[in-house]
Amino acid sequence: MATTKEYKDFVLEQLNLLDTITCKSMMGEYLLYYNGILFGGIYDDRLLVKIVDSNKKYNMQKSIPYESAKPMYLVDDVDNKEVLKEIVIETCKDLSIKK
Repeated sequence: MATTKEYKDFVLEQLNLLDTITCKSMMGEYLLYYNGILFGGIYDDRLLVKIVDSNKKYNMQKSIPYESAKPMYLVDDVDNKEVLKEIVIETCKDLSIKK
């Protein structure tokens, strides 16, 4: 099942506290970037972020975005814009350090 345009638009609206979010369509799903850093995506109407040390404190459930992919964290509280903003910023900080 591919992600619906409505869910993608909803997630992007929830991420509007962050100025430089970009979204790229990829085979019916969407990749999400913050300041040019790929931090997660929208898969089957689910927001998933990469697993890094700094976002483990949110106790998110691991989920597989698609067959044969690495596990990611499922963001189940997409309604909370402030927490969502923190998750994205902290995830991207760790990802930028790894580069």
